[in-house]
Amino acid sequence: MSKLIILSTLLLFLTVYANGQDSFYKQLADSAYTLTHQSVIYDPAYRSITYPNGDVPADRGVCTDVVIRAYRKFKIDLQKEVHEDMSSNFSKYPENWGLKRPDKNIDHRRVPNLMTYFSRYGTVLSVNDEAANYQGGDVVCWDLGGGITHIGIVSNHKSKDGKRLQIIHNIGAGQVLEDCLFKFKIIGHYRYKK
Repeated sequence: MSKLIILSTLLLFLTVYANGQDSFYKQLADSAYTLTHQSVIYDPAYRSITYPNGDVPADRGVCTDVVIRAYRKFKIDLQKEVHEDMSSNFSKYPENWGLKRPDKNIDHRRVPNLMTYFSRYGTVLSVNDEAANYQGGDVVCWDLGGGITHIGIVSNHKSKDGKRLQIIHNIGAGQVLEDCLFKFKIIGHYRYKK
């Protein structure tokens, strides 16, 4: 084989591979967007849920449930993934709640735990105020102050001024699309694909 054929084949493979990666995150953002069409009441109550693939009632949820439900549409069960990792690596996760062992009902529904999981198994991206660095399907975490953290998924929908992508999240008004990327202090920025 000539060097030109080998190079052409390699470039074709890399292009297809890169487009496949981009396609997943675009689809993840679109998946999250469909959640905005469902009526959900913000409800942080602790609940016993099935395992794996457990979920709180479909009409209830918090910010983490947006992320969990979007990934679940791709058969990625963050409840199972986080629980298994915490069971093997409990000391690597935050000690914010005084727990002595993992709890499959709630651990995946806590922002600091998702941040730890995405840091361990995803791609950690830069945190900055450059809108172009945040792409559809990215997971972003914020510090709301007072020890409260928040999480959402970057959508494929631009803000009204066209300067940034909007966020799909639940900060109290249900699962919504909102122009709030830089509204709070960003503390985490990730891409995750199993």
